[in-house]
Amino acid sequence: MPQSNIQYTKLRWSLTIVGLFLYVVDIWTDIGLALKYFQEKHFVWAGLTLMFVLAGLLVTQMFSHAWYRDDMNDVLMNPEGKAAISGMSKGGLAVLHLFGVGIFARYYHLLKQGFKVVWTTTNSYTVDERRDVHHMLFCLATDLSMLKLFEAFLESVPQLLLQLYIVLGHNECSAMQYLSMVFSFFNIAWALVDYRRCLRRSLPHVREMPSGLPTAVYLLYKLCTITSHILSYTLLLLLSTYSTIALTVLWLLGTTWTHMLQTKFCSSRGLELLYRAVIGVILTFTFFNVKGQDTKVAMIIYYSFYCVINVTAPLLLAFLKPELQTDTFFLTVSGLIYGGSVLGLVCLVLYYLLLHPREWGREADEVDGLGNETQTTRRMRNFLQP
Repeated sequence: MPQSNIQYTKLRWSLTIVGLFLYVVDIWTDIGLALKYFQEKHFVWAGLTLMFVLAGLLVTQMFSHAWYRDDMNDVLMNPEGKAAISGMSKGGLAVLHLFGVGIFARYYHLLKQGFKVVWTTTNSYTVDERRDVHHMLFCLATDLSMLKLFEAFLESVPQLLLQLYIVLGHNECSAMQYLSMVFSFFNIAWALVDYRRCLRRSLPHVREMPSGLPTAVYLLYKLCTITSHILSYTLLLLLSTYSTIALTVLWLLGTTWTHMLQTKFCSSRGLELLYRAVIGVILTFTFFNVKGQDTKVAMIIYYSFYCVINVTAPLLLAFLKPELQTDTFFLTVSGLIYGGSVLGLVCLVLYYLLLHPREWGREADEVDGLGNETQTTRRMRNFLQP
């Protein structure tokens, strides 16, 4: 049974430009903020702000380059065995990623190929050829969605945590800080939804996520739980900067759990270890099914700890710093934490009970494409499942 709609549409092409805009503006506002901190001689804040930007850029370039190399060796993506892919040689790919523009090269090729298909192509394609062309476009979009998810949790999420800590704890408020936080928030939201939709488009045995209410409830669940968690971490950092040790422990626990599951996402051992470390960062802020298996018990355990942290953080700050109990910002942040936690968990239950697209329990076969999958499909099948 085929998926309902596997067409790469004009709307999808246009939304790719929106994703590129958010990606660029998020990075540039963070760089501008780092320069502002440097000029004001806040060297630690400037260094941390730049560190998160560089971490996101470096890791995404490494994975992007490795995936291009994998695609070169894929008989479906590169049937003629050319020493180039997307018009780039191995040397050209290395140079592009060395200078940190590998993601922009992916955006360029997706927009270029997509424009030819959805805006200028006539009906000269056969049904099979049209299906293959649209599948190729979704492969390009899928790789981008995974890289954007990495970037969001390595750069935008910790950046939001850092700037909230500075604004709330040091009364350092500026337009640039608010711009940085706003675009980090929108970049996170966009990465979550784009990844979710690309995931379900790329796995033939999974129903596509419907637009409208299911997407809205899923987005609300993720944003509320992640935002309330970030605010809780912020209060813990305000209580003591040594709370960074606790965050490091949480990252190590997530990384260790991922390692124990023996993920098989990357083609090299070193890159697989880096992947597990990145997943540890993601698990510090939100839950993902690391191997696409039934993880109802793991999710219950995860969100039980999530509730403990979110309930405890405001109470600890109120108990250890009683002068804040009547402070407007403290009461506002506490209300956002508790309200966001409740709303997020309610949306989680509603989504998985009533709105979650269920898998079709069927075997893989050549017609459906599971027995003859591309490198991108293999990556997505072994990547994070919401």
